[in-house]
Amino acid sequence: MIKTNKEKVVKWSVQGKIHHPIGGNYRITHDGNPMILPATGGISYNVKIGDSAFGWAGDHVEPGVSIRNENQSENAALMTFACIGNEAKIVSGEAKGKCGYVTGMHGGIDHVLINFENDILEELAIDDKIMIKAYGQGLKLEDYENIKIMNIDPDLFEKLDIKEEDNKLKVNVVAKVPPYLMGSGIGSPSAYAGDYDIMTADMEEIKRLGLDKLKFGDIVLLQDCDNTYGVGFLKGAVSIGVIVHSDCIKSGHGPGVTVIMTSKDSVIEGVIDENANIGNYMK
Repeated sequence: MIKTNKEKVVKWSVQGKIHHPIGGNYRITHDGNPMILPATGGISYNVKIGDSAFGWAGDHVEPGVSIRNENQSENAALMTFACIGNEAKIVSGEAKGKCGYVTGMHGGIDHVLINFENDILEELAIDDKIMIKAYGQGLKLEDYENIKIMNIDPDLFEKLDIKEEDNKLKVNVVAKVPPYLMGSGIGSPSAYAGDYDIMTADMEEIKRLGLDKLKFGDIVLLQDCDNTYGVGFLKGAVSIGVIVHSDCIKSGHGPGVTVIMTSKDSVIEGVIDENANIGNYMK
């Protein structure tokens, strides 16, 4: 097993409430058409981890439940310290005491996304409070100082079945994404909160690469993408991330990726596995 500092990583609490959807204005597609569509926030009853990230009559659709803290600095902590795979416990409302898990962080709107079973979704309401056992930031690989780990629960990280070979790590991924497709979010000062998007205006290229088959929760490799101290391009760098929200109609946008591993060096290799989805590992 890959050696980590798991036993030294702090587990603590962050909290938010189910955020009411906002907006309702026209959104302009990349080819100039105005549309009114469901977008971010609230409770998505029929959009879940494992479903296709494409084809929805929506824009930036978030699977499951979207939470936020209305205090700006507290929400920054929620966005930063909640990690994919963390336990999320409902602490108010009819579903109080029931649990799900974090599936990603969506920048811009600044939502933490959570998966719950169907019967729990039916008991939830806008403004219900959800507490997360934030656990993961600070996780390190003892033998790979040139790899940064972020945004993932240590227990989930151990389930990814990562292999060591020739001083490299081999990670199961559904697909490999070239750097020229990475759009909204490029230039962000930190990848420890939020996501950035795979651009999908050129659907012929997306289909050629097989990216049109991506699902919520899929693990992907980002080629020549360095997320060590910000979000940008670096030849030879490699990042691993999780698909957290749906395709988008807006120019420069598409399925969102929350990064969980990154290195400036080519020490991470992707092994194609169509089952590399956090929903499968969490089961």
